[in-house]
Amino acid sequence: MKTLTKIAASALVGLAFCSVGLAEEKGEMDKAKMEEMMKKDHVMMKDGKMMVMKDGKSMIMDKDMTMSDGTKVMMDGNCMMKDGSKMMMKDGDMVMMDGKMIKGDKMKDDKMKK
Repeated sequence: MKTLTKIAASALVGLAFCSVGLAEEKGEMDKAKMEEMMKKDHVMMKDGKMMVMKDGKSMIMDKDMTMSDGTKVMMDGNCMMKDGSKMMMKDGDMVMMDGKMIKGDKMKDDKMKK
C-alpha cells in the first residue's frame, strides 16, 4: 500500500512540474505573438489617450476611424463593433485595422512585460 501511495504522489508531482512548464511555454508564445501584433498597424488606448500605430510610428488619434470589418473607433475610445454592440476601450486595449479587439489585460500579465 505504501508503494502505491509513493507512486501516486510521484506521479502528481511530475504532473505539477509538467503543468508549470507548459504554462511558462504558453506565456512565452503569447509574449511573442503580442510583440508581433504591436508591430502591426492598430489603434490603442494608452494613458487615457487614443493612439494610432501606422507604419511603425505612433501618433495621437486625430479623427474617428472605421476598420476594414466595419468596426468604428472614436477619438474618445468608444467603439461601435460590427455587430452593433458598443464598448469603451480601457488602457492597453487595442483594435487592429481588421477590427480584431485585443484586451489590455493580456498585456498586463507579468510575462507580457518581460
